[in-house]
Amino acid sequence: MTQEKAKVLIIGSGPAGYTAAIYASRAGLNPIMVTGGQPGGQLTTTNDVENYPGYPEGINGPQMMVDFQKQAERFGTDIRYGMATAVDFSGYPHKVTIDDKYEIIAEAVIISTGASAKYLGLPSEEKYYNKGVSACAVCDGFFYKGKSVAVVGGGDTAAEEATYLANLCPKVYLLVRRDELRASQIMQNRVKNTKNIEILWNTETEEVLGNDEEVTGVRVLNNQTGETRELDVQGFFVAIGHKPNTDIFKGVLDMDEVGYLKVQPGTSKTNIEGVFATGDAADKIYRQAVTAAGTGCMGALDAERFLQAKEMEMAE
Repeated sequence: MTQEKAKVLIIGSGPAGYTAAIYASRAGLNPIMVTGGQPGGQLTTTNDVENYPGYPEGINGPQMMVDFQKQAERFGTDIRYGMATAVDFSGYPHKVTIDDKYEIIAEAVIISTGASAKYLGLPSEEKYYNKGVSACAVCDGFFYKGKSVAVVGGGDTAAEEATYLANLCPKVYLLVRRDELRASQIMQNRVKNTKNIEILWNTETEEVLGNDEEVTGVRVLNNQTGETRELDVQGFFVAIGHKPNTDIFKGVLDMDEVGYLKVQPGTSKTNIEGVFATGDAADKIYRQAVTAAGTGCMGALDAERFLQAKEMEMAE
C-alpha cells in the first residue's frame, strides 16, 4: 500500500470540515481533505438555508457547500473525493487508510465525518424529502409557519421539535409508537402543557401523502386497535434520532453509547493526542451548520497549536 505524508488530514467535509480546511490552509498547514461519501455533508440534501449568517436572502444548501469548498480551495486545501476506511492511532504520526488503497500519515487529524438523521424507511418519506419531509425543525420549521405538521418520535428530540413547531404552527401532531414518552419528565410536561400539540399514542406512520409536489397529509395506524386515519398536515418531521458517522473510530476514540465522539470540554481534543473531533460527529445537542463551522474553526486552531508545541519539543 502506497503512503504519503500530510501535516493535517481532514476526514469529511460539510461546514465543519471546510471551515477547518480554511483555517488550516491560511495557517500554512497544507491540509488534505478526504470528503467522505457525501461531499458537503447533510446540507447538500437541504434546499433552502435561511438561518446561516451572511446570506440575507437565504441560500440553496448545495450551493452553500460549493461556496465553502471554493473558499477552502482558494487557500490551497487539497480536496480529494474518497472515504477513510481504516485508522491506526496507536502510534505517532497517525495513519489513515483511504478507499482501502493508500495510506496518509498525518501529524494531526481533524474528524468532520458528521451524522446522519434516522428515517422510518418509507418510500413516500424519501419521495417527499425536502418537499414537506424533514429531520430538523429548527432548520425547516419556518417554512411551515401557519400550517399543520406532524412529528414522529417519543424522546427528547421529538418533544423539543414538537414544542418548537408549536410556536409556529396552529396544530402539531406528535406521533408516538408506544403508550408513553421516553422524553425526560420536564420535556414531557412541556409537551402535555402545550395546547396545540396533540399526542397520538400507539401510533405508527403508514404513508406520507402528497400530490407529487408537496406533502398534503399522513396516514397513520393505531397499533392497538388497527384503526387507520389520515391527518391533514403539510409538514412531516422525523425525530427518531441521529447516527454519528463514527463507526471507523470504534474502539479507538472515546465515544458515548450512541457513537458521538467525546472531546475535552471547550476544545476539539479527543483522547488521542493530535486527533480532533468537530461538527456533528461530536455534537448531539445543537447539530446546526453554524455550530459545526464554529467547531471546525476550533479543530484547526487546536491542531495548529498542537503542531507548534510538537515542533518546539523536537527543537529542544
